[in-house]
Amino acid sequence: MKFDQPAGENPIDRQTVVGQPVDRIDGPLKTAGQARYAYEQHDVAAGQLYGVIVGAAIGHGRLLDINTEGARSAPGVVAVLTARNAGSLGKGEFYAATALVSDAVSHYHQAVAVVVASTFEQARAAAHLVHPRYERVRGAFDLSSAVFPEEPPANSPDVHIGDFDAAFAASAVTVDETYQTPDQSHAMMEPHATVATWNDGKLTIWTAIQIVSWGMRDLSKIFGIPQSDIRIISPYIGGGFGGKASVLSDAVLAAAASRLCGRPVKITLERNLMFNNTSHRPATRQRVRIGADRMGRLQAIGHETWSGNLVGGPAERSTIPTASLYAGANRLLRTRLARLDLPEGNAMRAPGEAPGLMAFEVAMDELAEKLQLDPLELRLRNDTDVDPSLGKPFSTRRFADCLRIGAERFGWHRRARVPGSVRDGDELVGLGLASAIRGNNVTNSAVRVRLQASGRLIVETDMTDIGTGSYTIIGQTAAEMLGLPLERVDVRLGDSTFPRASGSLGQRGANSSTSGAFAACQKLREMLCAAAGADPADCGFQGGDLLQEGRRTPLQQLVVGRELVAEDGIDFDTARGGLAHQTFGAHFCEVRVNRFTGELRVTRMLAVCAAGRILNPKTARSQVIGAMTMGLGGALMESLAVDRRLGYFVNHDLASYEVPVHADIVDQQVIFIDELDPHSSPMKAKGVSELGISGVAAAVANAVYNATGARVRSYPITIEKIYPHLPA
Repeated sequence: MKFDQPAGENPIDRQTVVGQPVDRIDGPLKTAGQARYAYEQHDVAAGQLYGVIVGAAIGHGRLLDINTEGARSAPGVVAVLTARNAGSLGKGEFYAATALVSDAVSHYHQAVAVVVASTFEQARAAAHLVHPRYERVRGAFDLSSAVFPEEPPANSPDVHIGDFDAAFAASAVTVDETYQTPDQSHAMMEPHATVATWNDGKLTIWTAIQIVSWGMRDLSKIFGIPQSDIRIISPYIGGGFGGKASVLSDAVLAAAASRLCGRPVKITLERNLMFNNTSHRPATRQRVRIGADRMGRLQAIGHETWSGNLVGGPAERSTIPTASLYAGANRLLRTRLARLDLPEGNAMRAPGEAPGLMAFEVAMDELAEKLQLDPLELRLRNDTDVDPSLGKPFSTRRFADCLRIGAERFGWHRRARVPGSVRDGDELVGLGLASAIRGNNVTNSAVRVRLQASGRLIVETDMTDIGTGSYTIIGQTAAEMLGLPLERVDVRLGDSTFPRASGSLGQRGANSSTSGAFAACQKLREMLCAAAGADPADCGFQGGDLLQEGRRTPLQQLVVGRELVAEDGIDFDTARGGLAHQTFGAHFCEVRVNRFTGELRVTRMLAVCAAGRILNPKTARSQVIGAMTMGLGGALMESLAVDRRLGYFVNHDLASYEVPVHADIVDQQVIFIDELDPHSSPMKAKGVSELGISGVAAAVANAVYNATGARVRSYPITIEKIYPHLPA
């Protein structure tokens, strides 16, 4: 189905199933421990061996030699995989880092060997008997000492609109500040894990991956075999956040070890390996310059960002939100990327927007203070119906409504204009807000539907569910389209033998995959009408029946043989109506700071989101409050500590890399703006999951300033940064 015209009225608009707060259909399996994740696939391939990765003990240099004799002779050990016996291993497209060291060590904990044994305990014990010998080379491990090229990275060209320098110089009020965000880890609950096996030259893996098609592509390149000889199965993923976008070392090395041993091999990354062996959100240094007239209208917007990565790795494009958020005739956006010898920096929830708004939305508050203008009013005065960088009107933009509705619900009028002036006992109380924006992206997605003679509908697509509720909203879409109760729909996901979908990344999965289900079900509707000898325009679907001229025919009566099968997908027009497609929101935050110790607690959070039709308000709310929690962690505690001598993240476990826990969360509220976007998809929906993190940290930082007068421009916001600025 080609989507090249705005969506008209269609069966989804009935919202008898879609749009309802339905419980997750995979919930009972997960709460009962019956949803099997990658590492729990114990019986899918007989005779499984266990692999344990030995990570490099240097951050940069060369592997001179590796002694594996002790490990190979240890009890239960079947093989020790190194570059010498792993066979040819190429490189995938998505990740820059290679899975196995052959000579050069590009980052700490890059795999130098895999010990394969009959049990996990035997493999882990023998891994300590592997003795690599290195030549350590001085590396670049810190942005402050990095060398930045003059030219921008290929995927992030400079943006010059108007004359920024002249407009900034002529502005009545200006802000020119530098902000820093730290390296951060995905720290998802489920470790990276894979079971791999070969059969007649064909590879099958059960793994934790967000985009099955990317994994197929990258495994094909790495092992030099056609995609037709590869199968990926990934029905459940316990959190990804971009950190499981494609195949990583667990999948590559499990497959290589299985090829070497001739038996299935299972590998999981132990928690201490996950932080340095996989990808992370890279640190940034950002300079924000904003100029405005006395009325607060933006005259000049400048945003420059610096980050580092391995050779071939992407830049953290923190200027992305600045391009489209506010009106302004003159803007300058620059991205620079240096080579660093740290583990790879790559996609982490809302890459670009999350770190970019951590800086820019604090700068907006600083501008409001200089203008003696309410931060809410400053943002409203710079609203726009046209994307200022693209010159295109937005498909929908309810940004101002997000701000106004949020302010009313949150009690923004109670915010004190003078920082540090509101006390409640020993606590200083402050309110902060920040704007949110995140691209509304889509990807072509296909689905196969099977209506069985029993009346049950089976839906198949290689879309994944990383805890987001994909099973449920795809099931809701199919049920709505065919007038079936949701209980009669079975959804099967995460298998490369199913039609190819978008996968879960970049806030595009829900809208894209349900649009694919819409297309397949529309085709099945037409087939059912043809079987009934009816014109589709005269038919309806309700209660498991086909309705025609007052007659009701059970759908199963129209199935000839065992089942009726339809397959189709959504093919999005790349121009998408010549419009700019974004989602918008606003975050509000209340903090309380002990005026004697500087201890900080976030007591209230509110997110207001404008993201098209909300397919399931219950699962969508879960996504947003999870993202808000992640944003809170980024604001107050999450930071990878870099050992600048050895080049590794020191706090590489959940004991020392702190993330928010239940006790950190007091009151979170979410409001969804009632809107439809017919230009987005036949579902008239958008993505929402990453909008929930974009801007959160800045709202916290702005609330801290309002409470204490401490303007923190380097995250995370810790007691040490607040305490010196507390009122006497």
